[in-house]
Amino acid sequence: MSTFIEFVEEDGAYALTGSGITAVMFFMYLAIVLAGVGIFLAGKKEKAQKISTKQLVFSAAALALAFPLSYIKILDFPWGGSVTLCSMLFVTLIGYWYGPMVGFSAAFAYSLLQFIQGGSSYMLSLPQVLMDYLLAFTALGASGFFKGKKHGLVIGYLVAVFLRGLFHSIGGYLYWMDYMPEDFPKALTAVYPIIYNYAYILGEAAITIVILLLPPVRNALVKVERES
Repeated sequence: MSTFIEFVEEDGAYALTGSGITAVMFFMYLAIVLAGVGIFLAGKKEKAQKISTKQLVFSAAALALAFPLSYIKILDFPWGGSVTLCSMLFVTLIGYWYGPMVGFSAAFAYSLLQFIQGGSSYMLSLPQVLMDYLLAFTALGASGFFKGKKHGLVIGYLVAVFLRGLFHSIGGYLYWMDYMPEDFPKALTAVYPIIYNYAYILGEAAITIVILLLPPVRNALVKVERES
């Protein structure tokens, strides 16, 4: 079909070719560069270089933790989505530490990683990719709007994961209704994408909030925030 995308007849979907994956990797690196630029601009003018370097290091470390943790699945759902070991937390932390500009930039880079991990081999259309990956995971950067707010970490995290679920649910209505199990209650058919997507998202959120409330974890995050 093209140099970057091929149609897989047996699956009835599109998949990235080797060149396509290379192109996505290029855009991922570009997103990381743009995140670095955003971090630089977010710093105070007189200390911009110093602050930007520290923020870039902390952001990279958070993403470096988030991505492998997304492979540690406590519960894996049959049609996509899973409860992971707090992977979303480390993405939302970047926004909480540095604000929405940096948060959305880093979250977009993470969305490309997630696309390569789970979506590059099965694509129905560009809007589906946007809803399931690029917009959904970039929404985790919304935690940045709660930087410096009282209980900002918890509230920002919950708002961010809610927005991620919203994009997944829209994608569910547009593309995945045919995959609804036959034994799913007919009375709840209209809200199937919402129930399906928020089941794993809120499941992970509940585990994460419990962990965040543990005194050792809370104290450790306070110390990291001071250093960041």
